[in-house]
Amino acid sequence: MRWTGGARVLGQWLVLGALVGVVCGVASAGFLWLLDAATRLREGQGALVYALPLAGWVLGAVYAKWGGPVRGGNNLVLETVHTGDAQVPLRMAPMVLVGTVLTHLFGGSAGREGTAVQMGGSLADWVAHRFRAGADLRRELLAAGIAGGFGSVFGTPVAGAVFGLEVVVVGRLGYEALLPALVASVVGDLVTRGLGIHHTVYPVPGVLPLTAQVLGKWLVFAVGVAVVAVVFVEGLHRVKAVLEQRVRWLPLRMAMGGTAVVLLWLWVGTDAYLGLGVPGIVRAFEDPALPVSAFAWKLAFTVVTLASGFLGGEVTPLFFIGASLGNVLARVLGLPVDLGAAVGMAALFAAAANTPLALSIMAVELVGAGVLPHVMIVATVAYLLTGHRGIYPSQRIGRRKHGGPLLERWVPLRELEDPGPRRPGDSGPGGHGSG
Repeated sequence: MRWTGGARVLGQWLVLGALVGVVCGVASAGFLWLLDAATRLREGQGALVYALPLAGWVLGAVYAKWGGPVRGGNNLVLETVHTGDAQVPLRMAPMVLVGTVLTHLFGGSAGREGTAVQMGGSLADWVAHRFRAGADLRRELLAAGIAGGFGSVFGTPVAGAVFGLEVVVVGRLGYEALLPALVASVVGDLVTRGLGIHHTVYPVPGVLPLTAQVLGKWLVFAVGVAVVAVVFVEGLHRVKAVLEQRVRWLPLRMAMGGTAVVLLWLWVGTDAYLGLGVPGIVRAFEDPALPVSAFAWKLAFTVVTLASGFLGGEVTPLFFIGASLGNVLARVLGLPVDLGAAVGMAALFAAAANTPLALSIMAVELVGAGVLPHVMIVATVAYLLTGHRGIYPSQRIGRRKHGGPLLERWVPLRELEDPGPRRPGDSGPGGHGSG
């Protein structure tokens, strides 16, 4: 009887996980095709960037009227995993898809993982409700939706599965959802590739033996990554909080953000920091003369874009920031530039999202096994140094990163306060934005 029950659960996970993977894969394929078309159109018609404030106004008006809970984004999906509240609205998938494509069409600096995770969560919850799944199975399918969206949009199925488990609770992997998450991520990736989508191929760094001297350099490297991760997270949350407090009407807030991006674009005089910035990531692997300020400019463009309300995600911009930062740190520390870019690319997002294991695996899937153990060391140290903060304030934590007793309950990161970087006139501890 126990064997029969186990086989039934296994079959249920396989079937529903595969179904979630199929819908995530199809959604990611359509999204990536539209994103590529929008990027090519903007690159061919540079004047489109001037319309970003108008696009922000229109998107803000649409979301203010019909967005409702959809505006919670990735944090809504994570909250639903924890609380089991009302269904993640199915309209989240098309709304976030269209909003992200328009953000990129007019030059906003945003990513794609947020869109993939939100589409995956929305579609997975629709599947769960269609099959009248219980509370536990529903949470597992939501994790599978996160995994299927992430894995299929980046072409990294194993990292996608681990990300779907690791991102939910800081410092804990929900192994109960491992099989459906893995199935959804693998199937989603196969479907996306089967529909003709080709992912970016990054240069493969050479193998560097890990010695005591190299280890010392990576520890210094990790400190630099952690500092930039804290600046990004705190900057994003604080700018968003200030804008929401002082400019309460979303259309005006997004129009102002679009105007700021246009002004930054005119100031720097290059398109390199608009959109995803994939060419900039690849350049960081290859160019030993990359401008030292490249990571800072991309950080500024991205914080302004996302804090003002434009749609997308943080992963690809953080890849740009991390790869550029890694390029610079590698040159300073005497490490190979391509390896520094690969490690920085993965470690910065790992620190900002509290997902060191998933991003270490992702680095291997993107650039090969030679990046280990370097990326694991840097990602883990940077993750610990960033403290209790992250780009997803709805992540739960049950034990503080530095150890100590278990907390009485899993609490969102937004409820834990770390002393943030001090600024003149800043008399209180570093806070967390609303996400």
